[in-house]
Amino acid sequence: MAKLQPDFTIGIEEEYLLVDKDTLALAEAPKALMDACIEELDEQVSPEFLQCQIEIGTHVCKGVASAREDLRHLRQVVAEKAGEHGLAPIAASCHPFSDWKTQSHTDKERYNELSRDLGGVARRLLICGMHVHVGLPDEEDRVDIANQMTYFLPHLLALSASSPYWQGEDTGLASYRLTIFDNLPRTGLPPKFWSYAEFERTVKALVDLKLIEDASKIWWDLRPSAKFPTLEARICDVSPKIETALTIAAIIQSLTRMLWRLKGRNQRWRVYDNVLIGENRWMAQRYGIKGGLIDFGQREIVPMADLIEELIELLREDAEALGCLEELENARAIIEHGTSADRQRRVFADAIEAELTRDEALREVVRSLIAEFHEGL
Repeated sequence: MAKLQPDFTIGIEEEYLLVDKDTLALAEAPKALMDACIEELDEQVSPEFLQCQIEIGTHVCKGVASAREDLRHLRQVVAEKAGEHGLAPIAASCHPFSDWKTQSHTDKERYNELSRDLGGVARRLLICGMHVHVGLPDEEDRVDIANQMTYFLPHLLALSASSPYWQGEDTGLASYRLTIFDNLPRTGLPPKFWSYAEFERTVKALVDLKLIEDASKIWWDLRPSAKFPTLEARICDVSPKIETALTIAAIIQSLTRMLWRLKGRNQRWRVYDNVLIGENRWMAQRYGIKGGLIDFGQREIVPMADLIEELIELLREDAEALGCLEELENARAIIEHGTSADRQRRVFADAIEAELTRDEALREVVRSLIAEFHEGL
């Protein structure tokens, strides 16, 4: 009897930074702002680790089209409520110039415990990401497909890169966020598990030793979700533009379906050692879409433009079936116009050329991020 095909439902979680509209520096979310957001969005919004952050999550969505409507509404409400307090949200993984040392963490037991457990490492977590869940009811599918999908994580990181600046300095990286996040334990590329039982035993060992209370404290780039029957991709920087976020979600959803479909034909994507995939992860982190990635089959570094064309053709059948081919093909626009990291650097360079000071140029970058947050809303 043929295995019932999953619906491959998706859910998107995004973390935003709140900035003062006048100074464009980070600002703490007042309680009245959080209360207003919660009143309208209920469980779809919550405070994040730092008081200058806010987190949203879509409902379970059948596909990218319904995710667009939900995500648009969430961004609209957060922007509206923040504006009433003289604030604006930006969806960038690092603030271009604000200092992590002046930020306070949210007074919530989970975050208080995190601060105690991680010490000084936690204080530097002035970073935001995007997580995409894809529904996979079968536990074994989640583990098996995670082993194969790890190959594509650097591609996702490269397309999403939005954190070139840190405390007013150009880091030279497209995604500086990962250098901060990788200081935490239980981060990075996921280890290989060959059954869901093996994954559960690993989590149980950590729980029994009281190192973590549950699997939600495992922060790999890709994991079986701790709360939902989903596979959760966590490697991406958060995207200033909603359409970029939806393109990345479409790729992740289509990848999941493609790998599940291959499995039904007794086929699979080759599983490579994390040492090799880690090289691509670093290249994506350092250069975004500018440096290419290693094609392990060809044993050469291939430009991202070529890799994305290959990926679109690889996933075309699945994207058509899922109704997200347009969003998948929008990956070409990211290649053509650059990532958020590329755009931020262009804004900065243009401001310097216009004889603005360095501080003024960085504020122009924040203004551009505010504008991009509102595109398509």
